[in-house]
Amino acid sequence: MPPHASGTAPPDVPSMLDLIRLSPRLLLPPGGVELYRKIALLTDLAEGSEVLDVACGKGVALEYFVREYGVVGSGVDYDPEMIRQAEERCRETGIADRLHFQTSRADALPYRDEVFDVVVGELGLAARVDPAVAIAELVRVTKPGGSVVLVQLVWKAPVDERRRRVLAAHLGARPLMLVEWKRLLREAGVADLHTEDWSDEDTAFRPKVVKPFPDFAELFSLPEKIGILRRARKRWGWRGMRIVLEREREVHRLLTRERILGLDLVKGRKAPAETGEDAEERVRPEEGSPGQEPRAAAAEIETAAPEDESAPEDERAAPESETAADEGETAGLPLFGGKKE
Repeated sequence: MPPHASGTAPPDVPSMLDLIRLSPRLLLPPGGVELYRKIALLTDLAEGSEVLDVACGKGVALEYFVREYGVVGSGVDYDPEMIRQAEERCRETGIADRLHFQTSRADALPYRDEVFDVVVGELGLAARVDPAVAIAELVRVTKPGGSVVLVQLVWKAPVDERRRRVLAAHLGARPLMLVEWKRLLREAGVADLHTEDWSDEDTAFRPKVVKPFPDFAELFSLPEKIGILRRARKRWGWRGMRIVLEREREVHRLLTRERILGLDLVKGRKAPAETGEDAEERVRPEEGSPGQEPRAAAAEIETAAPEDESAPEDERAAPESETAADEGETAGLPLFGGKKE
C-alpha cells in the first residue's frame, strides 16, 4: 500500500481511533468542551494567539479555539482524509481564513522554529512515531515562553511492554505512565509542568467522570455503527473488518472492566532562550581550574543552608529526585473510574 503524502504508510488494519474518526458526527476528543476550555485558561488564549494542534483529526478542537477565543489556528494530521474534511468544513462555515491544515507526520512538523504561542498534542500524537521525537517537534515550533500541552492516555497501573504494544495498536494511541510523559517534556526543554487527571471521579472542576478514550460500543447507535463499519470495509476490506471487531471487544473490556487507562492533561512552558550570561555561567570552569578562587567555604554554606519551606515543593527538590517524586505521585492515583479503597 503506498504511503501517504506525509510519508506515513496507512495502517493495514484500522485502530479504534481510525474507526471513530470515520463517524460523520463531529466529536470533541475525550474531556469535551470542559477540557478544552481549561486548556484555554491555562495557556491564556487570546485573540490573535497562534495555536497549533497536532493529530488534530477533523479539527473540531481547533475550530472551538478559533470560534471561542479568536485565535489563528493550524492543524496537522497523518491522515489526508481527515485534513480534507477539516478544510472542507471550514470553507463551508466561513472561517477558512483563520484555520490552516496540513498532512504531516508528528515527528517532522512542516513549520519553522518558534512560531506558535500554544502547541497541543492530541491522543494520536505518538501512535506511529517515537513519542520523544514527536514531543521534541512540539517544543521546537513553540515560541520561547510559549505553552506546550499534551492531552494523552496514561497507564494507571503497570503494564508489561508486550501488552503495551498490542493495546497501543488496538487504540491507535500510545499510552505512557504520567512520569514518562513528564520526563519527555522536561528533556525537550519544557518547565513549570502542571498536570490534571481527567478520568479521576474526585476532580471537582468537572461535572462528570470522563472516559479516557471513546468507547465505540457505547458511543454510537446501531445504525451509526453499521455506517462506520461499511466505510471501514471499503477502506480496509473484510480482513480489516474482522480484526477491528476483535479489537473493539478488547478495547471495551479495557475501558469498562480493567480500568487501567486514564486521560491526563499536562501543560508546561518552553524555557526562554538562553542568554549569553546564562551560557557563560553554565560553562564556567569547575573549582580548582586555573584562575579560579577556592569555593569550599561557599559550598559549605550552601550545604548547610536550611531548605526554604515557602518555596514550591518542585523548586525545593533536587533535580535528580524529580523522577522518584513523579513515581510516587503516579503510584497513588486511583484506577480510572474506580472506587477508592
